[in-house]
Amino acid sequence: MIKKLLSCVGEYKKYAILTPIIMIGEVLMEVTIPLVMAQILDVGIQNSDINYTVKMGVLMACMALFSLLCGALGGRFAAVAGMGFAKNVRKKLFDKVQDFSFANVDRFSTASLVTRLTTDVNNVQNTFMMMIRMAVRSPFMLIFALIMAIKINSSLAVVFLVAIPVLGITLGLIVTKAFPLFEKMLGKYDKLNSIVQENLIGIRVVKAFVREKFEGEKFVASADDVRTAQVKAEKIVIMNMPVMQFVVYSCIVAVLYFGGNMVIGGTFEIGKLSSFITYVTQILMSLMMLSMIFVMTTISMASMHRIVEIFDEVPDIGDEECDRELTPADGSIVFDHVSFKYSKEAENPTLKNIDLKIKSGETIGIIGGTGSSKTTLVQLIPRFYDVTEGKITVGGHDVREYKLDNLRNEVAMVLQKNVLFSGTIRDNLRWGDENATDEQIEAACRQAQAHDFVMSFPDGYDTDLGQGGVNVSGGQKQRLCIARALLKKPKIVILDDSTSAVDTATDAKIRDAFRKELADTTTIIIAQRISSVQDADRIIVMNDGAVDAFDTHENLIKNNEIYREVYLSQQKGAEE
Repeated sequence: MIKKLLSCVGEYKKYAILTPIIMIGEVLMEVTIPLVMAQILDVGIQNSDINYTVKMGVLMACMALFSLLCGALGGRFAAVAGMGFAKNVRKKLFDKVQDFSFANVDRFSTASLVTRLTTDVNNVQNTFMMMIRMAVRSPFMLIFALIMAIKINSSLAVVFLVAIPVLGITLGLIVTKAFPLFEKMLGKYDKLNSIVQENLIGIRVVKAFVREKFEGEKFVASADDVRTAQVKAEKIVIMNMPVMQFVVYSCIVAVLYFGGNMVIGGTFEIGKLSSFITYVTQILMSLMMLSMIFVMTTISMASMHRIVEIFDEVPDIGDEECDRELTPADGSIVFDHVSFKYSKEAENPTLKNIDLKIKSGETIGIIGGTGSSKTTLVQLIPRFYDVTEGKITVGGHDVREYKLDNLRNEVAMVLQKNVLFSGTIRDNLRWGDENATDEQIEAACRQAQAHDFVMSFPDGYDTDLGQGGVNVSGGQKQRLCIARALLKKPKIVILDDSTSAVDTATDAKIRDAFRKELADTTTIIIAQRISSVQDADRIIVMNDGAVDAFDTHENLIKNNEIYREVYLSQQKGAEE
């Protein structure tokens, strides 16, 4: 796990290496300064030698300045290395998520992924900075100060033989107990982020149904769960400080007692006792800092585990061994005994034994009740999911033979949930083709019946949409998404209930434009209104994950009960 994370240091390796080297320089100065101080007391002041005292004082000041410089440089280099490391971890996480299939994304909630990219990375960054700085400084300070203390008075240094085991046992108990509690706490953070995200996305619905109080109570309850989990974990961690302070002050008292008796007895010099006390403080402060490093590492271990969990997630859909040059020759589609399950553990398949042959350039409608797996069916074409059984061919080849980019560049899909991004209308449309000219953008918008309302805005195609396209209506958003898909000039266009928010007249104009402008493009239209698909070459009737019928509008009215029932009910509703 550590090795996988350290690979993210990357181009900041120089700073990560320089930091501990510089910290060693700081330590050497700090453990030498007490010796100089002892010489000033025992030689300069004791013998009233002003020149010696001044000379050693200047030396001590220079050493202090050098130590300060090392500390400042070490802090700067650690910050550069730590922030660069965090940047690379976030990039690796984000890139990995981009490679996930829909099935991989389904295993992790959006809120959990956000927590891992923010809170977890911050925890790991802080620990990394501490490890390259304090985790080097503290052990070296402990070792050098201990050597100097033993060198000054080995019998007095026995005090540490009692202190170190007490600290080690305490620290071990804290780490063992705290780790699982911090892991639970991060899980609570995931839930809290999920509530915040859901509330902000659906803020209009919340206000429309006057549910602010309910949502507020739900948020407070989740925030309280985080607080409770955090307090439970911190209760164990904070035990570290009082135990450390007790040991530190006990050691200082013991040194003052035994060392003072030695000074009074004439077996120990006052300057050396002063240096020894300084070394005691350095040793015990180093132990305290090491304990804090272990505590920080314990807290971040849960975050490390969650980050590496994403690193180790294997995308369900890969294309490493596919032919890089192979692209769909046309828009023909064949479903050959296709069955599909969202989960391998599921007992019943979502799609059952689908057999379909769609010619290139055909317009195909799909009708079916809610939960009949219409969307699932079309999501298999661009390999958002892979089939469980059977195969799907596009342009004469199994979809698994294409590189994902090559396949998806030839399949334009307007999803059920229309998504626009921050930026102008022009920026969003160029998702379909980043090199599209203004004339091509306008042509696509005319086909999608979007040009007129776009030009009604003061800034036209340069109108800023805001995050998620908040300043356009549902129908306008749908038409912009259709135009964006058309700019890809694909061989297959899939409209997943993408005209549900537009009026029937506009819907008819869009379908008419498709017939004229996309005669060679295979068009698949999922719809709830039969009027949206009745002009299609053929219509698929879905029922409970299976194809109930596949025929023309006229034949389905005659021969298919499900289709006829839907048609008659909609006709009756229209007449009324």
